Order: sequence, then C-alpha cells, then structure tokens
Amino acid sequence: MPRTRDEAEVSSLNVIIVSGSLGSGRTIALNGYQAAGLLAVMCVVVAVLVAGAQSVFARVGSGTESSLLGQRHDHDAQTVLRESLDLMAVKLGEMQARLLRLDTLGERLAKSAGFKPQEFMFDQPPGRGGAVSAPSAASLVPRELSIGELGQRLDQLSRQVDERTERMGVIESLVSLNFARRSFVPSGMPVSYGQFSSNFGWRIDPFTGRNAFHEGVDFFAETGTPISAAASGVVVVAEFHPQYGNLVEIDHGNELITRYAHASVLHVRAGDIVRRGQRIADVGSTGRSTGPHLHFEVRLRGLAQNPQQFLNRG
Repeated sequence: MPRTRDEAEVSSLNVIIVSGSLGSGRTIALNGYQAAGLLAVMCVVVAVLVAGAQSVFARVGSGTESSLLGQRHDHDAQTVLRESLDLMAVKLGEMQARLLRLDTLGERLAKSAGFKPQEFMFDQPPGRGGAVSAPSAASLVPRELSIGELGQRLDQLSRQVDERTERMGVIESLVSLNFARRSFVPSGMPVSYGQFSSNFGWRIDPFTGRNAFHEGVDFFAETGTPISAAASGVVVVAEFHPQYGNLVEIDHGNELITRYAHASVLHVRAGDIVRRGQRIADVGSTGRSTGPHLHFEVRLRGLAQNPQQFLNRG
C-alpha cells in the first residue's frame, strides 16, 4: 500500500549543513534507513572515544599506583635498614662494655701476677699491619660487607670476647687461689730488721752446755722491735709459757703452725684472724732467754721444720 505524504515526511530526516565560510546552508534529506545508519555510526564513534578515554585514564591510574607502590617499597626498605643499624648499634655498645670489663680483668690479673698494667697497655688497641705483596690469582678482591654479613661478624666477635672473658676469669681464679695458698705459707720475715743469732739444728745449749737440738731459728733484735706474722692464719695460742716466755702460735691450715717466742708484749689474742705481715708482738727476753731476741719455729703435723726453707721462698 503506498505511503501518504505525511508518513513519508515522518519517516525522513532532514540534515542541515551550514558553512561558515560560504555563509550559506545546505539541507540533506535522509530516509529512515539512512538516518538509522548515521545514528549507528555516531554511536560507534562515541563508543571508541569513550574506550580510548578509559584506556588513557587506566594507564595514568596504573602509573600513579606503581609510583605509590615504589614509594611504599622505598619507605619499607629504609625502615628495615634503620632497624638493622639500630640493632648493630646496640650490639656495638654491648661489645664496648664487654671489652671494658675484659680490660679491667686483665689489669687485675696483671697486678695479681706481679706485672705492671702499663706494660700490657690495656687501654690502647693492639698494633696491626702487614707486608704488601704482589697480587696473585688467588688474591681476593676487596668488597664492601652487607648489613647481614656485618651483623654476623659482630655476633662472632661477641662470642670470641665471651670465651676470652671466661678463660681470663678461670686464670684469675687460679692466680688468686695460688696467691691465697702462698699467703698461708710462712715465707714472710717475722722481723723487718735483725740478724740470725742461732740456726736450726744441733747446737750447744747456752744454759746446760750440752749438745741439744734447736727446733727453730733466733733473730737478734732490740727489745720492742715489731714481730710480724709470717703468714695469714688464726691465733691459737697467745699466753705466757715457762720455756718460750710470751708466746704466740698461729695455725695456717693444713697442719702448719708457726711459733713466736720470748716476746715482751703481745698484740693479739687466741681466736684472732691475722694477715701476713700483721704486727702480732714485740721482741723481748721473756722465758728461757739470754737476751732480747725472737725464737721462730715452723711445725708441720707437729714436727719441727727448718724455717729457713720457708723464709727463702719469700
């Protein structure tokens, strides 16, 4: 059935094109199919433009996100590095404290052994060096240490310091024990100045004129001369004896005893703990004596020993 004029006008689309340069316009009449095709083309163009814009925005967003992730990664790396440096600083402080304690122990040990601490220069780092040789194929190329390797070196050095400190402590204990043992051996002179007037062994008794065994040594000295303990110990006797006069007897342990006889004055009492070199009495001439002197004996398990053997050690 043929369309009417009004239906034809409705089904058609008029497109007016205006030219700015010519100052005139032009009208193009499109039917329904042509108008639908034009709209389809315009939709495709718009879709392409939208997709392109979305792609551009996606790239810009991806670049921004990558930049943010890179910044976050750098921040995390700096945080880890700072924490590692702080940890190594703490370890370094501990190492310095341990070295100071080791130096103090070394000085104390040197003094105990009779050395001067300045001979070892504990407060100065040891000298280091080496000859420069020609490079060889086996030579290692110098390189920087990583944070992890530096931490491992610090841990290893810390263990070495601990081991040496423990060894030094054992040595100090042995030296102290040896010193303590020596302090209980009667090797110190009982008088600071005096002369031997009678030795240990057989001699002519000054009172009887007969041959008799002298169980000690005599030191000729003026009355009032200080008498010192030959070793550390405990006073077990401090009294007057008919033969020995004013007598002091000191027990040094291990069944070792020293006697100090004919004193004028006693400065200790039974039960007192005395140190090596401590003043215990004064020289006199009490008891069976011909004049002021000190009679000194050393007894081991009750038997008289030659005091000269002990005094020579001092």
